Amino acid sequence: MRKLLAAALLLAALGTAGQGLWLQGKALLAQVLIAQAWEQQLASGEPAKPWAWADTWPVAKLTAPNGEQSYVLAGLSGQALAFGPGLLDNGVQPGGIGSLVLAGHQDSHFAFVQHLKPGQVLQLQGRDGQTYRYRIASQRVVDSRKENIELQYQRGELRLVTCYPFAALTSGGPQRYVVTASLEPAA
Repeated sequence: MRKLLAAALLLAALGTAGQGLWLQGKALLAQVLIAQAWEQQLASGEPAKPWAWADTWPVAKLTAPNGEQSYVLAGLSGQALAFGPGLLDNGVQPGGIGSLVLAGHQDSHFAFVQHLKPGQVLQLQGRDGQTYRYRIASQRVVDSRKENIELQYQRGELRLVTCYPFAALTSGGPQRYVVTASLEPAA
């Protein structure tokens, strides 16, 4: 009986480990496919889905001050945010006038956000292949139950939005961490 129980526990452990490896493998493959779609889009000028049934596609490439890169995906659906930060569709494009808003999970693609400091520069490559520089001006915590994140359309800015507090045991609380960066003039 003990051998049977030990074998059953070993099989359960192997199954759980296998499932974890499967999820990690899918996540890594998704990033490769998203990168290929981005390169295809830069070459053709047309949106390219990373896989046939994808409900999103890359629209920009974000580079953090530490060199970490993320492909920004169209939309803010849960499916899109599972694979990278998403772009709020308010008509503002990289390098454009207005609030360009990117949202991402604080425990994955936007984990670096907690280490950002005023004066640091974020780079955002747009669909046109141009890279735009945004200098961090401020960070603040917003309670989404009491305050909306106000968008403006007078100057170019980038806003990164993620859940707060960082490293929380549960996600989806009402607080948001908002980083605002100003578009720098082209050199």
